Amino acid sequence: MGDFRPNRPHSYTLYCPPLETSPGIARDFVTSVLRRLELNDAVDTAALCTAELAANAYAHAAGNGSVLWLAVEPAEVCVTVFDGDLTEPRLRPPNLDAEGGRGLHIVDALADKWGTSPGAPLGVGGAPGKGVWFSLTTGGS
Repeated sequence: MGDFRPNRPHSYTLYCPPLETSPGIARDFVTSVLRRLELNDAVDTAALCTAELAANAYAHAAGNGSVLWLAVEPAEVCVTVFDGDLTEPRLRPPNLDAEGGRGLHIVDALADKWGTSPGAPLGVGGAPGKGVWFSLTTGGS
């Protein structure tokens, strides 16, 4: 899966307004969906990675908010967070004195795969942007 591909049997979309609470809302949304689908083995990792990507979108999306897309297939969960920022994220050497800068390291360590996709869906200010995604292999069949 790995990138934004709508119209999956289990795909969900959430608009996250440009609010400080949006990363928590995104995390709770993913948690709720995965629990409802009984994918409990993926909940904690997906929730943490989602919160990190949503926090990055909040910090860098220039006040337009972001759109979260969650796709669930039998053996994989994929979360993409779209924002209007054109800057592609990259892993940077950690700075122990900095307050931030560890989110992608967390995603890199926990997700099976992660990356970026160009473009942003409608609802992110109509501006071009990017999606940052991660996927997790689940125990589903």
